[in-house]
Amino acid sequence: MNKKIFVLAAALFCVAMAGIFAQSSSESAEEQVIEQADNSKSFKYIAACLAVGFSCIAGGMAVGKIGAAAMGAMSENSELSGKALPFVGLAEGICLWGFLVALLIIILG
Repeated sequence: MNKKIFVLAAALFCVAMAGIFAQSSSESAEEQVIEQADNSKSFKYIAACLAVGFSCIAGGMAVGKIGAAAMGAMSENSELSGKALPFVGLAEGICLWGFLVALLIIILG
């Protein structure tokens, strides 16, 4: 159920972005060049947004599943808490990598 909602939201976002960038107007050539430069700058912000958004959604899904499994394992054997905690930290690292990619896109783009 959640995957269907996520795919639908991504498809609606793509259609909305296509509609925004597909608008054309009858402006002079200089104004069109300036507008195209502004649009190319906006693509890096959209790419950074997607990098952070998708990585945080994936990290949240991973932490939810790993945390539930770790709590179930710790309820049976309390000695497993030290072994399960690093896996939750690895899943949270996905969000950090998405943020670093977005930061590099903005700085170097």
